Amino acid sequence: MAPIKKKGKTGAVTNYISRRQALKKLQISLKDFRRLCILKGIYPRDPPNKKKLNKGSSAPNTWYFRRDVQYLLHEPLLQKFRDWKIFARKMAKAMGKRNFSAAEALDENRPEFSLDHIIRERYPTFNEALRDLDDALSMIFLFASMRSTKAVKNDLLESVYRKSIEFTQYVMQTRSLRKTFISIKGIYYQAEIKGQDITWVTPHQFSQQPPSDVDFKVMGTFLQLYDTLLGFILYKLYADAGLKYPPALNEDLDKDGAGVAALTLQSTQESSTATQVQPASAAVSQKLTSAEKKRMQSLKSKIASLSKQGDDSTPDAAAPTPVDQDGDEEMADDFEAAGDANQDTSDINSRPLVTYSMLSQNAGAHQSLFTNLVFYLSREVPRSAVEFLVRSFGGQVGWDIVAGAGSPIKEDDPRITHHIVDRPSLPLSLAALPKRTFVQPQWVFDCVNAGKLLLVSGTKHGEGYGPGQSLPPHLSPFEAKSEHSYDPTAAYNQDQEEDLALADSDAEDEDDADDVEDEEGAGSDSDAEDEAEEAALAEKAAKLRRKKQAQEEADKLEMSQILMSKRNKHLFQKLQNAKSDQKAETDRLKRKKADLQQGGGSKNKKQKRA
Repeated sequence: MAPIKKKGKTGAVTNYISRRQALKKLQISLKDFRRLCILKGIYPRDPPNKKKLNKGSSAPNTWYFRRDVQYLLHEPLLQKFRDWKIFARKMAKAMGKRNFSAAEALDENRPEFSLDHIIRERYPTFNEALRDLDDALSMIFLFASMRSTKAVKNDLLESVYRKSIEFTQYVMQTRSLRKTFISIKGIYYQAEIKGQDITWVTPHQFSQQPPSDVDFKVMGTFLQLYDTLLGFILYKLYADAGLKYPPALNEDLDKDGAGVAALTLQSTQESSTATQVQPASAAVSQKLTSAEKKRMQSLKSKIASLSKQGDDSTPDAAAPTPVDQDGDEEMADDFEAAGDANQDTSDINSRPLVTYSMLSQNAGAHQSLFTNLVFYLSREVPRSAVEFLVRSFGGQVGWDIVAGAGSPIKEDDPRITHHIVDRPSLPLSLAALPKRTFVQPQWVFDCVNAGKLLLVSGTKHGEGYGPGQSLPPHLSPFEAKSEHSYDPTAAYNQDQEEDLALADSDAEDEDDADDVEDEEGAGSDSDAEDEAEEAALAEKAAKLRRKKQAQEEADKLEMSQILMSKRNKHLFQKLQNAKSDQKAETDRLKRKKADLQQGGGSKNKKQKRA
């Protein structure tokens, strides 16, 4: 006879363990257990039959997988947490006895732990780490603008701020930014790094007050994990880009609020060359010969000639200007890192192999929307966001001294092409500046999302980006547009295209004015009549073509419905009804907008009230 199985000892019940049992098994406090679960990525589970697990009791309880708790038994951080508990007890005892020498000795030997092994366990591949970077970046940029609290120390916040500007510098250097959007929560960005779309949000530049209803101990644990994760990712990204990590930080500029401008990038080849040449120059017996010195001096000139040949071979390459000086130096560094200058460029077999890093750099170089443009930011403009966008797309930017130190461009610089202001009217002091275009900050964001430089002047509806003008709607680029969705900027974009077409036609008319006057004669009236007849025939043919195409599509839909099952027909009909409702709502919004633009909105309201 088989032995009788005891209730609650076998089956699915043994797969779960309560939190109280887990604490007893691990011999740690609830605070350390929460930290350990956050760091290791272990979260509570929802069993299918809680009452059975709780032995008939309906009291609320938290459950975990038993195998997860068993996995935590082998974690090295458990011993570190116990060591910290012992250290805190000894420190409290020494301070209570006012034995400051013993307390100082304890503080020097306080237990420290690293999360490097946890990052390697949770993210075996680099792509997995990139896919989990969205929440990490959002939290890091949030705490980078906050002050320290009792739970989140100043050292951690300084490390978080440093990594935030390092990541911003990398995105600007590789030109990986793709989309941006301003919302009430903050400013959303999306960058493409190693084929992965990474989206994060940064808070607006206001003084952040830590709320009292947030558990900053839990947030601090997440922040510590994300800080370590971003450090690993930045090291890999900088190494793939051929840059030294961490970049040098100018502490004086950083204290004066320079932000990203306080960082100095250096290629890994330059740093390795410096470390090799420095000890060689110190030893007299290992001095370079005259021939080697000449070769080292001519190295940069050869690299510059190679980059010039590469630019000349490109059909769409723009002519070099003083604005492109920094970009030319970056391209020279890329050529220097790609291969040896002594290689024969005429032989294709001697060229270095194209790697994934080089392809990503070339793809980022195509993001040259603001190339050859120089921007200046007034003191009321959010400097960090606009500077990030401009430099990510190849432009140069300067700012007012109130916004921070380290501006490479002054306000009266004649190279400035766009002056960004956020005021209802321009002050008289700006009228004496050299000729430039004054725009509002939204113009930069909309140009990035549109992928082209938009017109600054307003249209016939009065919408434009000039100072004091009513701005067009700022739409989110993250929402996919359907066939019948309403686009408030459609009319504005159409007006811009019409204005450009009219400007081009006016320029052509002015150039050909003399020729047209000579060629006009008695046959001008007949030519106009022929053109009108041709336009009428073309319009009639287009109507017939559209009608025939619509009829063919309707026939196809009808034939497809015949072959559908009853369930699929019902689903298809629901989709069609949703499309028709969306189209009706879009038409209603268009009519409402037209009435408001024509001044009919106020009249309709008065009639309804009457």
